[in-house]
Amino acid sequence: HPCEKPYRCKKCDYSCSEADDLKKHKRIHTGEKSYSCTKCDYSCFSSTYLKVHMRVHTREKPYSCTKCDYSCSTSKYLKIHIRVHTGENPYSCTKCDYSCSQSSSLSRHMRVHNGEKPFSCAQCPYRCSHKQHLKRHILGVHSGEEKSYSCTKCNYSSSRSDHFTAHMKLHTGEKNHACTHCDYSTSYKSNIKRHMRKHH
Repeated sequence: HPCEKPYRCKKCDYSCSEADDLKKHKRIHTGEKSYSCTKCDYSCFSSTYLKVHMRVHTREKPYSCTKCDYSCSTSKYLKIHIRVHTGENPYSCTKCDYSCSQSSSLSRHMRVHNGEKPFSCAQCPYRCSHKQHLKRHILGVHSGEEKSYSCTKCNYSSSRSDHFTAHMKLHTGEKNHACTHCDYSTSYKSNIKRHMRKHH
């Protein structure tokens, strides 16, 4: 019978119709990575995954958006991109009304609620929830340039006035960028742009 799947995994509920497929699947559990990239140290358990990975090196982007000039290396990335046009936000926060188009964006957002700060500075005790914040910190505090702008409320200093102004909003709570469609407001212009893309 074409729908029969007699080969079953003992570690999970996976089943398939071919013994070879089960053998490949088992590599997920054993950690065996039989396929290696000849250009870098990437390895994986599937020839399909290796084929997709090779596009990093060849820059091949076989999947194209019909609405704009976006193209990418996998159908998964294209599916995520299409949500820019449809406005679909399938991932929702259970703590607030935030929703987004990617699971990774939701994971980053959840740090607002759980206080997780996975990014740490190698030169001082500073920790933060977003990689971009760490880059801004290193550039503003550890860049080696003369830091003409010093905060009177903490030990932050910066060589750039725009970074210093943005930093001071953390202390003042100033939120001078407001959404024209809802009551959301923020200290940063980049946040309002991100909010508009995701919610309106």
